[in-house]
Amino acid sequence: MSSLADEKLCALAQSGQSEAEQILAGRYFSMVRAITRPYFLAGGDSEDLTQEGMIGLLMAMRQFSADKDAAFRTFAGRCIRNRLNNAVKASTRRKHMPLENYISITDGKDAGALAGLCVSGPEDEVLSREADIEAVAALKSRLSGFENRVLGHYLDGLSYQDISERVDRDTKSVDNAIQRIRKKLIT
Repeated sequence: MSSLADEKLCALAQSGQSEAEQILAGRYFSMVRAITRPYFLAGGDSEDLTQEGMIGLLMAMRQFSADKDAAFRTFAGRCIRNRLNNAVKASTRRKHMPLENYISITDGKDAGALAGLCVSGPEDEVLSREADIEAVAALKSRLSGFENRVLGHYLDGLSYQDISERVDRDTKSVDNAIQRIRKKLIT
């Protein structure tokens, strides 16, 4: 079965053959790792990105149609990139912040222990956002024009490759700019 073409393995995987799915996953694992390399996931690491890429690959296996004019490899690459872009964008949203920062009242702590904890309200959230805006403005004043453009695209969740295309520079220049931004952010 391992000698079959990708498109044939995909058809077998769609019909429920888990061995075909495993063979395709093995063939494309290095491709997933290569595609995930330039991405950055806020609050995550490279393994999280690889996992997202593998989910994109599985979605490609399930949605691929041989009657279209694209090879499975091309379709899989696009699905992996789409999944990674969505994961990066989702990580930059503050949509799930309340759930990520909650305090459980059922984990064995008594009410007395919880009474001393500070619970933030809407006014604290507004003040926090204003402080974030001021911090970004202060950082932007210390950045070059190129670094400001790169930062804007980076905060939009774009990959290094996408940023390099938008600013018409190579990915190494984008990476260097992001490293300089990080250093300026710390100092």
